[in-house]
Amino acid sequence: MTRLPRMSSHGKRLRRAGAFTLIELLLVLVILAVLAGIVLPRLVGRGEQAKEDAALTQISNFATALGIFEVDNGRFPTTQEGLRALAEQPPGLTKWKKLYPRIPNDPWGNAYGYRSPGQYNTDSYDLYSSGPNGQEGDEDDITNWSTP
Repeated sequence: MTRLPRMSSHGKRLRRAGAFTLIELLLVLVILAVLAGIVLPRLVGRGEQAKEDAALTQISNFATALGIFEVDNGRFPTTQEGLRALAEQPPGLTKWKKLYPRIPNDPWGNAYGYRSPGQYNTDSYDLYSSGPNGQEGDEDDITNWSTP
């Protein structure tokens, strides 16, 4: 014979033991709010720093490719050829090799700047991102001639 569980006050306690009380839920929410208050301020501003780091890395990658271009062709691309010379063969270069499938924009969606010979690096080239505001020549530029 099978026995059915009795509905006693003890049985009711067992059923309620699996649920959370309103106080417990409020306590969890308070703990989460405190943790968010500690962690979130530390994360604010990291997105912009990540974009600056990405621009510096891309400028470094371009510098490596430009060095290879110079070794292969005996010169750096002209200002007119620009960084496109790493992806598209300039006229008259017989030893040119494709180094980039396409030239990416900086993390803010603007084209990287390139001058050869450079205004700051007169023996090679200037390579830069105009930074978050997209305007060349101010303090937020990211360049190959100065470190942040």
